[in-house]
Amino acid sequence: MTSTVDCVLDAGATLGEGIVWDASAQRLWWVDIAAPALHRFDPAAGKNETWAMPSAIGCVAPRADGGAVVGLEDGWCAFDPATGAVEILNAEAPGASGMRFNDGCVDPAGRFWAGTMPKAGPANAAAGEPGNGLLFRLDADGTSPRILDGLYTQNGLAFSPDGSVMYLSDSHPAVRTIWAFDFHLESGTPTNRRVFFDTRQVAGRPDGAAMDAEGCYWMAGIEGWQVVRITPAGGIDRIIEVPVEKPTCLAFGGPRLDTLYLTCMGPGLITPGSEARQPRAGGLFALNPGVPGYAPPPCAA
Repeated sequence: MTSTVDCVLDAGATLGEGIVWDASAQRLWWVDIAAPALHRFDPAAGKNETWAMPSAIGCVAPRADGGAVVGLEDGWCAFDPATGAVEILNAEAPGASGMRFNDGCVDPAGRFWAGTMPKAGPANAAAGEPGNGLLFRLDADGTSPRILDGLYTQNGLAFSPDGSVMYLSDSHPAVRTIWAFDFHLESGTPTNRRVFFDTRQVAGRPDGAAMDAEGCYWMAGIEGWQVVRITPAGGIDRIIEVPVEKPTCLAFGGPRLDTLYLTCMGPGLITPGSEARQPRAGGLFALNPGVPGYAPPPCAA
């Protein structure tokens, strides 16, 4: 099928990321890591709200009690859009000094998962330097256990709609792999890590992801000018070309969850000389995926 891709907000973000649908408010939360700033976009009105953040922000999720939870350099924090107040929920993650949160996702039980990476950039996997990125889980009681280590540029967190599979990727050019885990929903425990998809078979490296209602995984193919739909068996189902070089994150939204929204990198991070090909790089885009999506629940913490 042919999918149109439209810019719904010419935001001019430097590093647009972390887009997620807030079903109760019918809004999209998203972040600009480089600003750092938190945004909330109303697709129906075309209105975007912006709040400056006190430290590096990697991800956001709507909160069950209202507002949002953000992954800042300072830790997991509650955000109140009415006042702009930021309150630390747990300061133990993202861990060591110089680290920041990157991609995050809420599991079907309401736990918020996010990985970390160095603010200065990941270690050199090709040279054998160990990755020092970690994966954390924020539980409803505010505790945040460390789940996984050894990551370089953590990305692609997603959960199958039935909660039986967890997905995780690493965008590092020497890794560029998506893994699947068996997921125990009650305990929040991932096991049986295995390669789900090696992105060397497509143009883009794996960045953010979204799940559709049929259990297929949608990957933002950074540096590939594309979005890829991957079946539960790990096969390529569809590749959609997008008008930006570096798509970063995806979220299904709209009243029927039938629109796929996309963030991307903008001026300063795209390849020099490519500006004329992507005049709205750094904006928010929407496309018709041809299948209804899945939206994670709000964060329970």
